[in-house]
Amino acid sequence: MTGERLTRSATRAWSRPLLTALDRLEHWPGPDRLASVVRGAVRAVPLGPARDVLHGLPLGHPLHPLLVQVPVGAWLSAAVLDCLPGRGREQQVLIGVGLVSAAPAAVAGWTDWAELPPEQARVGLVHAAANLTAVSLYAASLTARLRGRSTSGRLLAAAGLAAVGAGGALGGHLSYRQAAGVNHAEAVPHIVPEDWTPLGAVEDFPVGRAVRAELAGVDVLVVRQPGGGINALAGRCSHMAGPLFDGEIADGCVRCPWHGSVFRLSDGWNVSGPATAPQPVFECRMADGRVEARLLRPHPGA
Repeated sequence: MTGERLTRSATRAWSRPLLTALDRLEHWPGPDRLASVVRGAVRAVPLGPARDVLHGLPLGHPLHPLLVQVPVGAWLSAAVLDCLPGRGREQQVLIGVGLVSAAPAAVAGWTDWAELPPEQARVGLVHAAANLTAVSLYAASLTARLRGRSTSGRLLAAAGLAAVGAGGALGGHLSYRQAAGVNHAEAVPHIVPEDWTPLGAVEDFPVGRAVRAELAGVDVLVVRQPGGGINALAGRCSHMAGPLFDGEIADGCVRCPWHGSVFRLSDGWNVSGPATAPQPVFECRMADGRVEARLLRPHPGA
């Protein structure tokens, strides 16, 4: 038991300064002006439908983490070969593959970053700076190797791999500590009851208007249709938990007021990003002048 306590104490001793530094970075407003300029530039790029592809809409999750596997894997493979004698050209090829594949990964990353709140954007800028440093070091390493300076090339590549590791750690912090890119509506099916639950009186839901209701502590967007039908979705956007009940209703869809994700009211499907996951949808009925709802769950084997 004493050894376990010492191990835990040692872990806390080195992890606390790191977490404290990251927490301070999240709340430091210094990069905000730069972030505003860069965000505007990224959003101004006329990507059209490709923007949703870069967000990862067809995949159902962000594309950026998938794309970064190629440069990281290539550079890590080059580092392994650098430890073996009699190698040279293979590392050059791998480093070149990493440099080329880093470009689309960066484009997808910046596309996602432009839709992040300030705390995440600040960490994201440092994450991007680390990755840019890595790319610069690997470009210098490849140049040195092509000129026959293999020792310099290996040292530069080692520094590049260290920068990649730092950037990866910051990316992990963004994803797992700050929940960037995760489905913020994932918990809804695990919270709400399976039975029909009252949402309110029918007159509480004017026709054609987005209304906020609550079901077992979960915000619900309710829209009563002119024909008498009622649509209900989880009220917090799957992208960054924006309030869909404050969003615009048009063409059978709701647009998130925070980042513009569009969801169909009929089935919660995400028509356009940056959200990559659909909204949980509720089926509704009217009983004794009240609206009741229950989560529409997939049937086994469906």
